Amino acid sequence: MPSLITPVMPPGSLNSSSQPTLLVDDGLLLRPWLPSDAAAVTRVFQDPKIQQWHLRRADSEDEAREWIRQWRDGWESETACHWAVADAGDNKVLGRVSLQSIIMVGGQAEISYWTAPEARGKGVCSRAVARVSSWALEEVGFNRLELGHATANVASCRIAEKTGFALEGVRRRALLHADGWHDMHLHARVHEG
Repeated sequence: MPSLITPVMPPGSLNSSSQPTLLVDDGLLLRPWLPSDAAAVTRVFQDPKIQQWHLRRADSEDEAREWIRQWRDGWESETACHWAVADAGDNKVLGRVSLQSIIMVGGQAEISYWTAPEARGKGVCSRAVARVSSWALEEVGFNRLELGHATANVASCRIAEKTGFALEGVRRRALLHADGWHDMHLHARVHEG
């Protein structure tokens, strides 16, 4: 059945080249995940704050390596883009930022992120989210990025506000966490071109 619209992002918009490493100010870089990052992922997912706001935990480096394999495969299938947020000097993993649930025909994705405990409160996450957002909307051709977080996650809401994601509403009882149902804020940025 013929489509009535031309895809905003035709197939190959992402995977026709290797996933880029994106430079961020103040010594941060966003790079594709490596299997050797499994120990860092496992360590971060033992943190109670990570477990509070996420739906899974990593119990072993083998499990984390499998996640990393899936994250890397997302680029090839054009369904997701996952970056390690790393210190540009020593390459230490400080966090993660990703575009998930990519819809190529509409140029849409959901942005998500986390920060390692030792990197919190230093603007690491907001700088990473801002860089990926500008890459997606201004360089690649995405039309809309959505950002969702539990309404009780004040730090995540601050990141959304700092990086230009307008609050569009509340999705009531939208996500089941270990401690019960969470209402979720929905924020978004759109291409302004």
